[in-house]
Amino acid sequence: MKNFKLIVEYDGSAYHGWQRQQNSPTIQGEIENVIRIMTGIRVALIGSGRTDAGVHALGQVANFTCTTRLSPEALLHGLNSLLKKDIVILACSYAEDEFHARYDVRRKIYQYRILNRSVGSAIGRQYEYFIHRRLDIDAMRSAAATFTGTHDFKAFEGSGSPRKSSIRTVFRTELIELPDERLVFEIEADGFLKCMVRNIVGTLVYVGFGKIGPESIKELLLSKTRTLTGPTAPPHGLFLKEVRY
Repeated sequence: MKNFKLIVEYDGSAYHGWQRQQNSPTIQGEIENVIRIMTGIRVALIGSGRTDAGVHALGQVANFTCTTRLSPEALLHGLNSLLKKDIVILACSYAEDEFHARYDVRRKIYQYRILNRSVGSAIGRQYEYFIHRRLDIDAMRSAAATFTGTHDFKAFEGSGSPRKSSIRTVFRTELIELPDERLVFEIEADGFLKCMVRNIVGTLVYVGFGKIGPESIKELLLSKTRTLTGPTAPPHGLFLKEVRY
């Protein structure tokens, strides 16, 4: 029995998230099906975590155990030849027997992309949140910095999220201004709650609109009340950038 580690890039536009579902296409389900075609064995593909419907990944990490004689190189090329073009296996390697893609995670980095100008974009519109109203970037950056540290993020958690605790540690937040009036928000933490990044982004947008003051973020965290924070930003601007072990 060998333990294989995958690094996966995917466009989540056509999928109902990472986690396997019986009657809907998912990233996990698609990859498991192709592994079965190649090896003749049904495997349980373990991801570093779930991504919601419509969310993308630049570096999702997954592992599975299998008795196949195929090498990692053969699996890499075979999987990519059979998978749809919106899912690509960037790397395949042997992992230590005890490696677990979800339980061994130390940090994750998410990236959220925003286009902030008066007109939208024909190219790449499915990968960024278009906001035509001018945002106050300095206020958003000030608010974003408040999320660093260890906090209870219950006020930024989506409903129906199975978890033992809503306390997470955020190591870094960064709001980057790019050419063509584009923004990239990056957040690095030891873990994330359901919709946590999208709810943080929605709140930062409200800060950018002047609806919420940047000094109010501490109070919102302490409130543990989702209805007091901003709306959930759409999924298509969100990318799982990197998983660290």
